[in-house]
Amino acid sequence: MVTELLQKYIWLVQTLIKSGASGLSLKELRSRWETRFGIDYPRRTFNNHREAVMEIFGISIECNRSTNRYFIRYTDDVTDDSAASAWLINTFTVNNILSLSKDRLSGRVSVEDIPSGHKHLTAIMEAMLECCTIRIRYRKYTSEGVSEYTVRPYAIKEASRRWYLVAHCIERNEMRVYGLDRIISLSTENEHFIMPEDFDVDALFSTSYGVYLPDGKPVEIIFRTSHKEAGYLRDLPIHHSQKTIRENGESVEFSISVCPNNSLIMDLWRLGSRIEILSPPEIREAFAAEAAKASMLYKR
Repeated sequence: MVTELLQKYIWLVQTLIKSGASGLSLKELRSRWETRFGIDYPRRTFNNHREAVMEIFGISIECNRSTNRYFIRYTDDVTDDSAASAWLINTFTVNNILSLSKDRLSGRVSVEDIPSGHKHLTAIMEAMLECCTIRIRYRKYTSEGVSEYTVRPYAIKEASRRWYLVAHCIERNEMRVYGLDRIISLSTENEHFIMPEDFDVDALFSTSYGVYLPDGKPVEIIFRTSHKEAGYLRDLPIHHSQKTIRENGESVEFSISVCPNNSLIMDLWRLGSRIEILSPPEIREAFAAEAAKASMLYKR
């Protein structure tokens, strides 16, 4: 279920995009808000939402001072510059439409329940906006016990149908990543923190795979596939650094630059015989070892 707070942010973005370059006055926005949500829309609330939209989606709601009308400069930046923001906007917009049209669209739209762990999203986003530390009770996959941490919530990240909190853990004095669906409980503390000015969650994960924090320097992984499979990989790249480096009548070779981890190896392994890892040798050997393990299972 889409959180109420995010629904309102998405509604504001979509309403202003639809209004075009002429935008809307605060009075017009209030009228549409009251029609949609049935409550008043004070200027203070609008300003808070305006700031949140900028913080979360990187979308600036501008004001034409000569007309006092608000608008979003609709360029490719709104939908294409940030794939994550575009995904959020499109996903939550679809959910809004579905929630308003259940009867008319019944049996005609099939969606997966993604991502998980959304029940803590609102509290975490509010703490992010206010730069408040939060206290979490957390259960790891590798342990039955529950640990408690005080963290500074820097960012949230969606990956593989799950939400993650990217935070500075005070007890460990290091950056950590927490799956929201593993958080047992959460409380906001009275302590505030100063957000690092140069922090960028996309830059932090630019050389990593999945939600693993980068460990060491990225390596170039080269793999070969058929032309048919290459079409799929071009539509859904394994990593944002993926590029075509060689192509002939029989096959296509791609490369990615990434810090290898178990998640990457497993995702490459899922492609099975459809790809061949060419280099580096250690990744090729790890891939071959997984293939050998699987082969032994079917020889029993």
